[in-house]
Amino acid sequence: MNVLVTGGAGYIGSHFVKFLLKKNVNVSVIDNLGRGHAEAVPDAVEFNKIDLLDFNRLSGYLSHKRFDAVVHFAAFAYVGESVENPALYYTNNVVGSLNLLKAAVKTGIKKIIFSSTCSVYGNPLEVPISEDEPTKPINPYAESKLVIEKILRDFETAYGLKYVALRYFNAAGADPEGDTGESHDPEPHLIPLVLQTALGKRDKIYIFGDDYDTPDGTCIRDYIHVNDLAKAHYLALNYLSENKKSEIFNLGTGKGNSVKEIIDTAAKVTGKEIKSEITGRRPGDPAVLVADNSKAKKVLGWQPEFHLEDIISTAYNWHRNPKF
Repeated sequence: MNVLVTGGAGYIGSHFVKFLLKKNVNVSVIDNLGRGHAEAVPDAVEFNKIDLLDFNRLSGYLSHKRFDAVVHFAAFAYVGESVENPALYYTNNVVGSLNLLKAAVKTGIKKIIFSSTCSVYGNPLEVPISEDEPTKPINPYAESKLVIEKILRDFETAYGLKYVALRYFNAAGADPEGDTGESHDPEPHLIPLVLQTALGKRDKIYIFGDDYDTPDGTCIRDYIHVNDLAKAHYLALNYLSENKKSEIFNLGTGKGNSVKEIIDTAAKVTGKEIKSEITGRRPGDPAVLVADNSKAKKVLGWQPEFHLEDIISTAYNWHRNPKF
């Protein structure tokens, strides 16, 4: 099988590429390197710097290579930035994805795995969150992902393009072998920010609200190791290869951890004092976001393997000695 990975120089994409190599899958990567890192792509992998907004170059490349499937990670993913500049997100995420799907249809590709997000649920009515939860995005980033899911549905009806959309919860952790990890600028995610504090790169970590209806008053999220996400994408590829119907799956552990639990666990793993300060809530932050992952377990045969301490220890090893 020849697999194309878009955004393969990014955080989750690079981990998936390494996973495919271990499975002896023939994989190629395209990325515009706007936010990815060329160093994250293994030397054994064919890499081309291609922007999805360049339809002619993209379709020409796909025509030349004749891929069996595409795994589509390429996207901008900063919620705050999407609120400040929605045009950037609808152009990059939606138009770029539309170009990719048009090029896939043009060149005969019939299978796509799409990197979606639990953000499409907005403020959920029920927790844990199942795939039947109504989708109610509350920011342009999440809206852009939901629009792409709808485009995928319409492309299946019109052109027979089969897809799996994977709605991640909080991706975290790093490659246990230290080859790739999380490197964002600016860094928006809690665990890297906590570890930067442990490493003395930040004075303290801010906790946005401690008056939520949770056991310790801080927000609870479902943290899923990036290698567990990689495995789910591989299983989704196998699922589509068996000519199964298009599907949507939640990817999370089914267990939530609060902000204070993350800080306490990081202090335990690192052996460092991690100073924190309570500040005001952020608008739109739900108290609890935890996945119902039973569908992915049943249909894909997926089982998360990494626990919270594993997530934080692999991330800590990466942040102590990042390769890029």
